[in-house]
Amino acid sequence: MAVIALAGCSGAPGVTTSALALLLSWPLEAGRRMILAECDPDGGAVLHGLLQGSLGDRYGLRNLSVAARKGEFSDAFWRQLIDLSSEDGKEESPRDRLLLPGITDPAQAASLGSVWKVLAQMFRGIEAESAHDVLIDLGRRGAYGPSGVLAEQADAVFVVVRNTLRCLQAAEGRVRALEERVGDVSLLMINEGPYPAGEVQRVLQAPVVATLPYAPDDARVLSDGAEQPRRFTKSALMKAARTGSTLLSQRAAMRRARLDPRAVHAAGGEVIRAR
Repeated sequence: MAVIALAGCSGAPGVTTSALALLLSWPLEAGRRMILAECDPDGGAVLHGLLQGSLGDRYGLRNLSVAARKGEFSDAFWRQLIDLSSEDGKEESPRDRLLLPGITDPAQAASLGSVWKVLAQMFRGIEAESAHDVLIDLGRRGAYGPSGVLAEQADAVFVVVRNTLRCLQAAEGRVRALEERVGDVSLLMINEGPYPAGEVQRVLQAPVVATLPYAPDDARVLSDGAEQPRRFTKSALMKAARTGSTLLSQRAAMRRARLDPRAVHAAGGEVIRAR
């Protein structure tokens, strides 16, 4: 099991779209579940993107601040998850691909100061105690400031970059700053530009672990809720995401093996439990 964080930089590299592709294609054995948490302090995108506002704003990260103060964080966390599992013709959803939606207004981030640390401990708890993988979407700013504790507690941090000159220039400083905070980081590359993975690695001095194709039509299904074309699950984007998810998981396991595992503590005396 793993806790993996995705971070971005300026220039809209596609962190959330990449995270959704990974969530929906992550290889899950029987009994395992995957959780994607939108933890971008600038606001989440899935509720009004992929889900087209169909669920309103009843669910999400913003509802956890009060629960944390009341010592009811664990129960509240599970109530905020939205099922994104594919039905695949089954009468009942397996509920194995779950989303914690992000805040809907950047102003709401101010109320989450006490939540980030508790959330990081929650992720470590459910990863250690049950068959869950956790994918954290940190957006462009979430790896820094108070929410950066999520990156610090992750098994591995990947910076999503496009191989264009503009994005590489923006990413260089971010990668260095993130390395200072969490140690080594890796790259998930969106293959839009002219530079091969080897050149991206040389410029950013970090390994490109996986590559996703630049496929705007398929990406709009995930980013904007566009109509899903036939055989979308077998598209180049989703095929690459399946391969990439395995590579990211392997990288996280290797990094975790090199480091002493962090102790998992209950937050504020509350028992953190998996479901």
